[in-house]
Amino acid sequence: MNIGMFTDTYFPQVSGVATSIRTLKEDLERKGHHVYIFTTTDPGVDPEEVEPNVFRFASVPFISFTDRRIAVRGVFHALEVAKELDLDLVHTQTEFSMGWIGKFVAKNLKIPCVHTYHTMYEDYLHYVMNGKLLRPYHVKQFIRGFVTHMDGVVAPSERVTETLRRYGIKIPIRVIPTGVDIRALDQAHPQDVAQLRTALNYSEDTPVLMSLSRVAPEKKIDQILQTLPALLADFPDLRFLVVGDGPGREDLETLAASLGVASAVDFVGEINHDQIAPYYQLANLFVSASDTESQGLTYIEAMAAGLKCVVRSGEYTDDLFDSPDIGTTFRDLNEMKLQVSNYLCHPHAFLDPEPRQRKLYNISADHFGDQVMAFYQDATDNYHLMNLNRLSVTGHVSERSEERL
Repeated sequence: MNIGMFTDTYFPQVSGVATSIRTLKEDLERKGHHVYIFTTTDPGVDPEEVEPNVFRFASVPFISFTDRRIAVRGVFHALEVAKELDLDLVHTQTEFSMGWIGKFVAKNLKIPCVHTYHTMYEDYLHYVMNGKLLRPYHVKQFIRGFVTHMDGVVAPSERVTETLRRYGIKIPIRVIPTGVDIRALDQAHPQDVAQLRTALNYSEDTPVLMSLSRVAPEKKIDQILQTLPALLADFPDLRFLVVGDGPGREDLETLAASLGVASAVDFVGEINHDQIAPYYQLANLFVSASDTESQGLTYIEAMAAGLKCVVRSGEYTDDLFDSPDIGTTFRDLNEMKLQVSNYLCHPHAFLDPEPRQRKLYNISADHFGDQVMAFYQDATDNYHLMNLNRLSVTGHVSERSEERL
């Protein structure tokens, strides 16, 4: 199958969406499909650089998220490229410029179009004029308008499905959690880990808590910082490793200083995803207080790397971390402190490998790709069935559909 993925964010941008797209692309290509990325230009990519099967369109920084991009032209060029590639299906991954271009391409080529709803926008309204301009109602209307006439939506979690149904979206929705490349994360990197410990001035015995996310208010890293004074009283050598960057970093550094824990906190900035495995393997625990995750890709990456997690309680996380051998969830900061302390005090407990092994296939890129491909097939079959139904009424069917009948 020839698949066109349309997205406003892709590598070298660091985001869960970019990681999800590349994971899916690579797995589908391993299985013999052809995947083409239609995305925005990026300052980190030389315009002369040749990226196989990646097509970039002129863009500018996106309002309020200046590290993200939005295409400013390229609609008809994208259509011509898609025609030459003989696309069978369009998969849009973002709801802005490239998403609308993808819809335009699918409509004009008369091929099915599906979408993945990655971002719970209601949790991010504060970025636009401090939340004074947009309301949840506006998100509802925008998303309903975007998915109109599409052939299906991929939801990374049940929470996303419930939100879309609340918006009144009636097209097929299938829950398909993003998978991870277990092979890349599950391998030991002892030399890389040792070099990283040296670079960070950690001894072999230094206990390390790790956070990996966009450094922004909705990730609630400040709540983890607030627990550090109490944790340091029991574990004086403890370090908190904050991986990622974003608009909240300066405020967090100020908060760490005011709490007297700055020397125990290390902000290392964004790390290329290809180099992230040693960071997971360096840490003792992965921690997150965020309650805005539609899925939490870093959670399953940590699990794949064998790192236990202590994360905010929610329907998705409570189901994912259903055994202390892989991680736990908390409802308040006192509970988080107790769970972190329990893991640090008992490093040789909770070592049953069965719960993690049981989940590994479900979180694998292989399973992810199989589920998405099955959805593509169902969407394609339904699309052509609808064309058959229209044919019976109007006596006309698209050439692309006729080829497949």
